[in-house]
Amino acid sequence: MRLPPTALVVLVGPAGAGKSTWAGRQFRADQVVSSDALRALVGVGAHDQRAGTDAFELLDTILERRLKRRLLTIVDTLGLDAERRRGYVALAHRHGAECHAVLFATPIDVCRARNRARPDPVPPKVLANQLASTEQASVDIHGEGFDGIHPPEDVEVVAPSMLGDLAVAAPAALRFGLHLSSLRGEGMFAERLAEVVAVAEAVGFSSLWVLDHVVQIPQVGREWDDIPESWTTVSWLAARTERARIGVLVTAVTMRNPAHLAKIVATADVLSGGRVVCGLGAGWWEREHRLYGWRFPPVQERLDLLEDTLQLLPVMWGPGARPFEGKVLRVPEAVCYPRPVQEHVPIVVGGGGERRTLGLAARYADACNVFGEPGEVRHKVEVLHRHCADAGRDPSEVLVSHLSTAVVRATRRELDTAVDALRGRSVPREAALAPLGAGTVADQVGRYQQLAEAGVGTAIVALPDVATPGALESFAEVIAAFPPPPRAW
Repeated sequence: MRLPPTALVVLVGPAGAGKSTWAGRQFRADQVVSSDALRALVGVGAHDQRAGTDAFELLDTILERRLKRRLLTIVDTLGLDAERRRGYVALAHRHGAECHAVLFATPIDVCRARNRARPDPVPPKVLANQLASTEQASVDIHGEGFDGIHPPEDVEVVAPSMLGDLAVAAPAALRFGLHLSSLRGEGMFAERLAEVVAVAEAVGFSSLWVLDHVVQIPQVGREWDDIPESWTTVSWLAARTERARIGVLVTAVTMRNPAHLAKIVATADVLSGGRVVCGLGAGWWEREHRLYGWRFPPVQERLDLLEDTLQLLPVMWGPGARPFEGKVLRVPEAVCYPRPVQEHVPIVVGGGGERRTLGLAARYADACNVFGEPGEVRHKVEVLHRHCADAGRDPSEVLVSHLSTAVVRATRRELDTAVDALRGRSVPREAALAPLGAGTVADQVGRYQQLAEAGVGTAIVALPDVATPGALESFAEVIAAFPPPPRAW
């Protein structure tokens, strides 16, 4: 049974069916809400039927609060009241959570034997009614709107992106890049970073990428964490690697003079022997601009600057010294020596804005970088292809890359250990799965297969535990499952 981290799980079965025992094996005690335990809390014991009304009112309040906080919750009651079951489904769906039922079809004689062995057994007539109700529930439950109905089997709680049919018959072609988004840790910039990129190149990553920020962004770390200047780091990476493409995902056009940026990229391309990919974006984080004294223009002006830069860079890297005049940029002479080693430096536009950004990628770029799950990516690719058609360009000329976070291990036990090392003390393991993109090798192969089928040609991955021994080697098993496409990076 594979469950998302925010599910409500309803147990259904008579006394003696093994519901509480199963729940105790599969889930933490703090995830299980038991009507018996609540009777004991508000009454004189677990079987105080006089406290039943108060116990169920308290149960409903607890479920509401837990679902509001998007916590995995197991309802350990008989689950034989159809109206209550439908109410659980409605409650979960109202909070955007899935609702699953676990149906205990335990043999009648087993239930009776277990009941007799209890210190306070259920009266035989009551148990007989429960057994009859269970038979009826096994029929009715299929029409009550549950997202899944399961027997009491072993449970795996997985990130939502790892759910569904992830079986892979014939993997699509896909390349992988490593995004070095967080370099926390003493010594990371020298010995440890050198070790990381050496292993990354050895295990099959075809490209290496860094952030273009001068202050660490909230999505990745703390503002006082070390974060190197991006293009300086690209040049350092060039000296430490031999084959991998190197780039910035993506360079904010607001943070450098675009003509100067052309010079920086050309120099890095020469120093790398022609391995640079130039990522460009309009910039988004106003705070770092304010801290460094840079102007942060309105979004329309930033997009105009991005469009001008997309047109200027090839002119700067090309023959002669032609003047350039765009919407907001003017360069009297496009002088840039040395020229890049590559005859054509690939340009990636970052962002999935459907009206302007993807249109700029279709007209001027060699690739666009997008985010999201396969359905959203498929939609972005369709929009990109429409822009290509409007521009009279073959859509196959514009590669689609995808940036996401991943934690990978071969087995579920190893994955749990890796997640526990990364999650905050107050964050339950299941709540950390989705932000970390955590999954086993098999899970990740299925996930990236879906992205490849949606149109992604290069999957760029940020590994939060990239410097942990074995993390890159674990991801190598994912890379090995995919044949590389013919495109260079």
